[in-house]
This record gives sequence, C-alpha cells and structure tokens, in this order.
Amino acid sequence: MSDLILNHAVSFMDPQSQLATDDHEPFIDLYDMDYGVPAEELPDTTQGLAYFVATIVIGVVLVCIMLVCGIGNFLFIATLARYKKLRNLTNLLIANLAISDFIVAVVCCPFLVDYYVVKQLSWDHGKVLCACINYLRTVSLYVSTNALLAIAVDRYMAIVYPLRPRMKHQTAYCLITGVWIVPVLISIPSAYFTSATKVPHGANHSKTFCAQIWTVDQQLYYRSYYLFIFAVEFLGPVLAMTLCYVRISRELWFKSVPGFQTEQIRKRFRCRRKTVMVLVGILTAYILCWAPYYGYTILRDFHPTLISREKNSLVAFYIIECIAMSNSMINTFCFVSVKNNTVKYLRRVALLRWRSTYTSKKTTDEIEVGTLSMPMTMEIDYSLDEVTHLLK
Repeated sequence: MSDLILNHAVSFMDPQSQLATDDHEPFIDLYDMDYGVPAEELPDTTQGLAYFVATIVIGVVLVCIMLVCGIGNFLFIATLARYKKLRNLTNLLIANLAISDFIVAVVCCPFLVDYYVVKQLSWDHGKVLCACINYLRTVSLYVSTNALLAIAVDRYMAIVYPLRPRMKHQTAYCLITGVWIVPVLISIPSAYFTSATKVPHGANHSKTFCAQIWTVDQQLYYRSYYLFIFAVEFLGPVLAMTLCYVRISRELWFKSVPGFQTEQIRKRFRCRRKTVMVLVGILTAYILCWAPYYGYTILRDFHPTLISREKNSLVAFYIIECIAMSNSMINTFCFVSVKNNTVKYLRRVALLRWRSTYTSKKTTDEIEVGTLSMPMTMEIDYSLDEVTHLLK
C-alpha cells in the first residue's frame, strides 16, 4: 500500500525531547509536532459530522478490501496451485500482486479498522505491531507496483517482439525475486522510524498515534527519501508502463499485418486487444487512485502549513486514502474475477476438490479455464488445433 503513515501527518520531533518509555510517564514534548504550527492554532480534526462520515466511509472501504481482496486473491492463488497449465509467467506475476494484496487484507486491515474506526486514531497494539503493519502495507504497494511494471514489460516483449524466445524459468524467478526484494529493502526506513507515540488529546484524554517519527534535524533526510520513493515506485514505473502500452497499442491497432488474415489470426488479435485494454484500464486506475495520495503527501511534507491549519485536513486525507486503498479491489476484480473465472472455483475450493482431473481429453471446465486465460498466456506453445479449439 504505499508509505501509508497511519495518522494524517509525519511527525517531526525535537531531538532534545524525552520520549515516554511507558504509559505512566509524561507525554512527550512534541516540539514542531505539526511543522511549527502553534498548538493553540491547531483545529480539532476529530470532531464534527464530516469526520464521522469519513470514519464510516473508511470503515466500509476496509471491510470491502478484506472481503474482496481476501476471498478473491485466495481463490486466484488456489486456482494456480490447482491448475499447473495456468502457471505461466504473466499469471505468476499476477500471483505476486494477489499475495501482497491478500496479506494486507487479512493481516493489516483488521488492525486498521480498529485504529481508524473503533479507536478513532488511537493505537493500542504496541510499537512492534505498529511498525510491522506500516511496513507490510508499504511493501505491499511497492510489490504491486513492481508486478504491474513487470507485467507491462512482459506483454511488451511478447507482442512487439513475438519472434524472440520467451523468458527462461531461471530469469523469471530472478525477476519475481526482484519484485519482492526491492520493496523489502527500500521500505526499511519507514519501519525503522515508525513508532506508537502518546500525545495529549483534550483536557484529560490522550491518543497513541502510530506514525513515522523523524527528528527536526532529519527533515532533509526524510524528504530526500520520500522523493526517491516517489521517483522509483511511482513516477518511473508509471512512465515505463505508459510507454509500453503506447507501443503495444500501436502494434495491435495501427500496424497492418502482411498476408491473408485467417479467422484464427483475427480472433487472436481480438483477444490480445481485449487483454491490453484491461491492462491499460488497470494502469489508469492505478494512476487515478495513487496520484492524489502522492500529491497530498508531497504537499503535506513540503508545504505543511497549508494543511495543518485546515479543519477538514484529516477528512480530506481519509477520502484520499480510501481512493488509494480501493485500487487493490480494482486489481482483484480485473485480474482475478474477470480473467481467471475464480467464481466457478469457489465450490471446488470450499469442497477441497483437489484430485487431479487432467486426462487425455480436456473436460469442459478446463476448456473454459484455457479460454479465459488465453489472453494472458497467448505465447504458450499450443498446436494450431488446440488454439482453435480453445478460442471457440
């Protein structure tokens, strides 16, 4: 999920202040807690109808993520585990996307519902879980971004250079390893600086914010780190994916194919065009969902006073974060439900029907699986008769 800080601002703290070591010690002296805005000028952003509505909305979004991404991605992973012929490179890359979203839906979202909705921005699960949940969400987004980029490059190579040999298994495994290793490494600073920090809230109350805590003299390092993340895990991949799909679109829609086009060739082009349209839609959804979040974060971290004094700044952040987090549901619908027909396998998974059904003659269900996955697996070496049969 991005560098999603669990409260609505990264906190910058005076390095000379004393951190509370347990709940019985005094609150920390939050110098420059909201970027130098005096405490008496900070509005109470957790009151009012707008905040209440935003809380309900994010609760609904989180529950939907748990249901859609949890169940949908589980079915997709189970389908790949069951049907070996679906385990091509593209579907394996989609599986990495599914695994990362599944982890967030099952592990992170229950804690986020408690933090955002039940406790209303108060973390009661300790510093270790605070850092772990933030770390998992961060890794998840970057894995999803890298997987989408790898899928775009894979489609580019398969369609623009169809005569080149496909990627070998060893190379594919190295690529998949890189999809995970890079996010695991570059997300370490966000976990290291994340802490559960108790702050006063009202006259006799307190809240424990789960957030990244950077000292004032580390602001330059944080901003440099965030700009690096923005370039490597959003701007760069978006530009690369856009270039890939522009070239693919030119190849499929605007390039004339020499010779006589048989019905099989025309069907193959239609399948590929449908697949590319789905992938372009996924890229568009990714940009529309995450660009507002990155834009808000840059504004918050480089021009903080424009946000800190706004009464509804937290409500705005809730709305932006809901839009960003909903991207995982869009990926699940597009990749899992639409392209792999996982609804038909709900009964099989529920009944644990894992016995082999591969025989010399394909069953009707297998033909349906092959048909639905053909746009993603067009480069598998089928005979002409098999391809014709699958496309009927």
